[in-house]
Amino acid sequence: MRKRTRRDTIADMVLKAQVKNGRLVLDEPTDLPEGSVVPLEIADDWDELDDTERAAVREEIAASIAERRAGAPTFSAEEVLAELSRR
Repeated sequence: MRKRTRRDTIADMVLKAQVKNGRLVLDEPTDLPEGSVVPLEIADDWDELDDTERAAVREEIAASIAERRAGAPTFSAEEVLAELSRR
């Protein structure tokens, strides 16, 4: 196994930025050295869903929020995983 380099560490980072006046501005501070080159990837297709699938996910999330507000029970991740492992 090869030794991890600073380039590997930078490649593993997830940074969020917004476009302001045509420039990308990070939403949070970073300890990267001045002049660091950071590869960027547009996040519009990060989930590999098409528009129809993405709309369906958003509808399900909205329905879940409405159910919770109406008093439906919630379950921890551990409870959900335990139930799935029993199937």
